[in-house]
Amino acid sequence: MARLVSRGDFHTHSTHSDGLRSPAELVDLAASRGVHVLALTDHDTLDGLAEAEAAAARHPGFTLVPGVELSCDVPGTEVHILGYFIDRKRPELREQLDGFRRGRIDRARRIIEALDRLGAPIEWSRVQELAGEASIGRPHIAQALLEAGHIESFNEAFDRFIGRNGAAYAERPKLAPAEAIAMIRDAGGLAVFAHPSFTDDYPRVAGELADAGLFGLEAYYKGYEPELVGELAALAERLGLFALGGSDYHGIDREDERLPGEIPLPDAVTDAFLEAARARGCTVPDPAPG
Repeated sequence: MARLVSRGDFHTHSTHSDGLRSPAELVDLAASRGVHVLALTDHDTLDGLAEAEAAAARHPGFTLVPGVELSCDVPGTEVHILGYFIDRKRPELREQLDGFRRGRIDRARRIIEALDRLGAPIEWSRVQELAGEASIGRPHIAQALLEAGHIESFNEAFDRFIGRNGAAYAERPKLAPAEAIAMIRDAGGLAVFAHPSFTDDYPRVAGELADAGLFGLEAYYKGYEPELVGELAALAERLGLFALGGSDYHGIDREDERLPGEIPLPDAVTDAFLEAARARGCTVPDPAPG
């Protein structure tokens, strides 16, 4: 039985970070599936937005939401913050994101050195080829490990080697969550707590982020069971946050991958989010004419 497709999807990635589709291909795929409002939220970069906007203009009624995903430093766990409707022309924002990109390159080199010591060598040049012009991420390393025959799946790469508890894991410079929220708000955007269940003690963390100016949290995430969706929506309501959702689509052959729009996000929530953004003074793009 086919899964329902939501009109909105507020968490996707392209080849400009660790996705396998170009921004244009991503937009075309989403539109073909009946998604009408899509956020491109590449890790630490805004470089794919111009291409995505050009593609969105070819699909009448389609709205492209400019976004970004930031990884934040919390002792013992991770917090990812999604930023929407940010003004990418601000030079200070560009400078901060360029610094994060350099940090990803340094981290990737250290992971590759650790993999070599562990008897799972891969070539730095191959990781660069896989990343192309994108910001280098762990999925590029996972792909190189898969090609080299050291693992049998992407999930194994993260479980054994490059996940937070993996033998080759390496940290990189990150913002504190409150700093990421401030950075997004300073750029005219709204900050949302991504996939909260990935963060240890997320109810407490969500409360702290709400105090720091968080706008919402991702309750309607790919693969979330209805019980968890309900718990997260209730948590958002208690904290005065907006309950949003996304597929976190990368196009990678992983067991938990979902296509754009393949999430339990009610269409009314998509419309309410755009209205809430306008009420907050955000610049919300108009749908493509046609």
